[in-house]
Amino acid sequence: MDSPVARLAERLRNATSTHEAADALSELTATHDGLLAALEEVLTATAELPDELSQATDPHTAQRLRHLADEHQHIIRTDLTYLRNTLANRHAPHPGRSTRTEEMPATEGDHFAVRTGPPLPRTLPATSPPDVAGLCR
Repeated sequence: MDSPVARLAERLRNATSTHEAADALSELTATHDGLLAALEEVLTATAELPDELSQATDPHTAQRLRHLADEHQHIIRTDLTYLRNTLANRHAPHPGRSTRTEEMPATEGDHFAVRTGPPLPRTLPATSPPDVAGLCR
């Protein structure tokens, strides 16, 4: 799937720094041309359709869609904008991802791949259990 939403999700998954993540979130939260603004426009246009129909439940459906567009969209946009601003101010690399820009020999390329998942778990050295001395009677 090659849609703007899918590309944005991929950018967020592959972001190697808070700056890259903030840039992607800017596309999502932009007031006039962001994806959330477009979704709000779609919800509003969809709400207009039941207004023009004559079923008894249509006004309720239209009202519900307007509520989603107005209230829920506002909460989502506010929270994501806050996260975007927090990440933009952090200026830090992502701890589980790295970029490797220098050239590598062709034989060494595979084991230097970018890791995009969570950090691998750390293993602790095995220790023997503490000695427990029983009471003798």
